[in-house]
Amino acid sequence: MTLIAHISDLHVSASDFDESVFMEAVNEINNLKPDMIVLTGDLTNHGYYKEFEQATRYLTMFEAPLFAVPGNHDARNLGYQTFEELVGERSWKLTMDDDFTVIGLDSSIPDDNRGHVGTPQHMWLEHQLDECVINDNFSIVALHHHIVPIPQTGRERNVLSDAGDILKTLTTHEVDLVLSGHKHVPNIWKLNNTLIVNAGSLCSTKLRGKIKNSYNVYNITESEIEIFLHEINGEKFLFGKYPRNVL
Repeated sequence: MTLIAHISDLHVSASDFDESVFMEAVNEINNLKPDMIVLTGDLTNHGYYKEFEQATRYLTMFEAPLFAVPGNHDARNLGYQTFEELVGERSWKLTMDDDFTVIGLDSSIPDDNRGHVGTPQHMWLEHQLDECVINDNFSIVALHHHIVPIPQTGRERNVLSDAGDILKTLTTHEVDLVLSGHKHVPNIWKLNNTLIVNAGSLCSTKLRGKIKNSYNVYNITESEIEIFLHEINGEKFLFGKYPRNVL
């Protein structure tokens, strides 16, 4: 069994960041003892260097290994450079136990809210997923911008500009899980054999309607994927349960 916590959209700043909610989330997630934490972007609100310094200090409070990709807010004010300096590579690949692969993509554009993966990164992604197919690895791809529209978010202009091409690659390679954030609304789509899961905001004060701060937890066994939605200081419920893509 593999347990993964999926957090997103912290927006560390002087205005939109709720520290008390974040601290409660840290306590909850540490008690879960996940194998890893995936953060799908918007660590900061404006991409300022001081925001990144503050964000990285907060992230050290998590006990599990944490892997992050940048969001559109992180790419502001030269934040894409600061991300590499203080957080790590903007795109990456992690293989666990020789049969479990997590790939992080950078979908951000400097000083632009729109998302784009781009041809060089797309070609790299295809190569990594080819290897996953050959090795029959369970595969997860994480990025900030969503590749399909999310309900209850109003305007849909923030879907990746090259979403169609990326979606084709993900589904033809039968990627097991695609993780994203951006719109602060939890959601699950299932396209063919691929689950596309959006996380809400972990601790931003900018929330839509009655949606609460939350994070997702994935319980992955040899036969199934259970997805739980955890509201901070609130309910935990089964968000979805699906059979694994097993040959």
